[in-house]
Amino acid sequence: MAHTKAGGKTRQHKQRAGKRLGVKKYGGEEVNTGQIILRQRGMSIHPGKNVGYGRDYTLFAKTKGKVEFLIRKGKSTVSVLSGGSV
Repeated sequence: MAHTKAGGKTRQHKQRAGKRLGVKKYGGEEVNTGQIILRQRGMSIHPGKNVGYGRDYTLFAKTKGKVEFLIRKGKSTVSVLSGGSV
């Protein structure tokens, strides 16, 4: 006799841990070199000035500065602006 109550597929599979995706540093926040700005699946937000991306599409800061999110030519981009006082 089955011990799992009938409830469809979602009741019967194992729960998995979340992947901790999303924005880690928001616009206006200061970042250091190498800090992760955003973790994503696919290139939904593109790297801008002073931002690199890893093989899993993680965006990270190449220099110290402030994070800025923009929309250019219909694409969302994130840049790191290095100012004199930062």
